[in-house]
Amino acid sequence: MRNHVRIGIRTSPIAAFFFLCLMLNGKIMAQETAMNAWPQWRGPLGTGEAFDANPPLDWSPTKNIRWKTPIPGRGHGTPIVWGDRVFITTAVPVGDKLPPKMSGRPGEHDNLAVDSKLEFVVMAFNRENGNELWRKVVREALPIEGGHMSASLASASPVTDGKYIYASFGSHGLYCLDFQGELLWERDFGTMHSKHGHGEGSSPVLYEDKLIVNWDHEGQSFIVALDKRTGEPVWKRDRNEVTSWSTPIVVEHGGRPQIVVCGTERVRSYDLNTGETLWECGGLSSNIVGSPVSRNGIVYVGSSYEIRIMMAIQLDGAKGDITGSKNVLWTRARGTPYVPSMLLAGDSLYFLTHYQNILTRLYGPDGSESPGPMRLESLGNIYASPVAANGYVFVTDREGKTLVIRDGDPPRQFSLNAIDEEVNASLAIVGQQIFLRGTEHLYCIEE
Repeated sequence: MRNHVRIGIRTSPIAAFFFLCLMLNGKIMAQETAMNAWPQWRGPLGTGEAFDANPPLDWSPTKNIRWKTPIPGRGHGTPIVWGDRVFITTAVPVGDKLPPKMSGRPGEHDNLAVDSKLEFVVMAFNRENGNELWRKVVREALPIEGGHMSASLASASPVTDGKYIYASFGSHGLYCLDFQGELLWERDFGTMHSKHGHGEGSSPVLYEDKLIVNWDHEGQSFIVALDKRTGEPVWKRDRNEVTSWSTPIVVEHGGRPQIVVCGTERVRSYDLNTGETLWECGGLSSNIVGSPVSRNGIVYVGSSYEIRIMMAIQLDGAKGDITGSKNVLWTRARGTPYVPSMLLAGDSLYFLTHYQNILTRLYGPDGSESPGPMRLESLGNIYASPVAANGYVFVTDREGKTLVIRDGDPPRQFSLNAIDEEVNASLAIVGQQIFLRGTEHLYCIEE
């Protein structure tokens, strides 16, 4: 077990490059370009692990801050990075204040009021110095819902293929822009009604020539594949699901790309090209937030609401309803994740209990635990998903403190780093840099 975990997180450069060749477009990309990208939610491999990165391990408001740039509005989406550019989305209040209107259940007080119009904005920054290159207002509208008080109406992360940026604002539209900020196409899927009016958050997923959007809400849910060049639907499938915030992943297995989507009723796999349901497995809870992760033919899913459950699903032979079958390699019912997604670094599966400061590491293929749950005393509640690079795990709490943990037997806390503002978005790591989005600023951290 000890050797398994050590080998898992310290992925060799050869193995890392092999995995990278399967990323995003499913085709070999130029290594120089790929090493300078965090192109989507959960990074180049969709697992939270940075490829061939060597980021700083300590920083403060006055140490190792390459640049710090103010950002307008409110947004929790992860920054994405490609080459010399960094992109974010945000929602900016405009115009006069309006009489506040609450959304959600009558008497529910944990939602924000709708009290102004918002500009839904995509922004680009120079990676070298943090200067704003452009901002594009893709829509101005009165929000459908205010969302949870700890959420934002720009919580979905954008995605890029290195040529175009795709940004989703849910009920307020899906947009394709070029790297100069020109709007190329947009698509409107109607109004999403989230559970309790808590808001929207699933990010779009890009693979080869298709853009995938999952639309689970309190109405008729669906998943749709679009032609990334035109925004026209390729296929659409209704889903027997209620609200979720989980982002799908694309897994290529046996030469066949499939979309894996977590939901209250089932985790399901769809054929990327046809939308056919390949397999499904019951057992998750409601209020699905975290994304699945996958490596070496195994998919890991988890939830923690009224049911605490994690499962490892073997893709070989998975067909139809596999609930309770031998394809479910193991299950776990304690310490399971809720808001932050799991981190898969090599074969090491890291996750936080609910959104608390308790971190667990498993050996993914068999679910064995080493060294046991670790309480991260220096951190508070956590919304950002953990990330990993160069043998270290980075866990950021809502107060803006990032704990760096050295993988080992046992893992050891290495450094505690704080900035002077709240953080809800997950970190992006590229090369020797960390991109951190606070509630007021975008930071580039570099020695």
